[in-house]
Amino acid sequence: MNLKPLADRVVIEPKPAETKTAGGLIIPDNAKEKPLEGVVVAVGPGTSEVKMEVKNGDTVLYGKYAGTEITVDGKEYLIMRQNDILAII
Repeated sequence: MNLKPLADRVVIEPKPAETKTAGGLIIPDNAKEKPLEGVVVAVGPGTSEVKMEVKNGDTVLYGKYAGTEITVDGKEYLIMRQNDILAII
């Protein structure tokens, strides 16, 4: 991937939405919830006020409406500021 985020932005590859429940029921496409977990694939350099605490390969949790969806080379990614990330798993 040839994408380099600027300042305190992070590029995340969201984990796919669940297709089955724990009981084995198949979830239809229109009922699937947007995933709130993903893997960091690119990190910006930070700013003088913001030190980057996440790094490539970290699995993170983020807010439901956080970030902007982008498509690069046919893959879906989210780009967001580091402060939109809730936790590193």
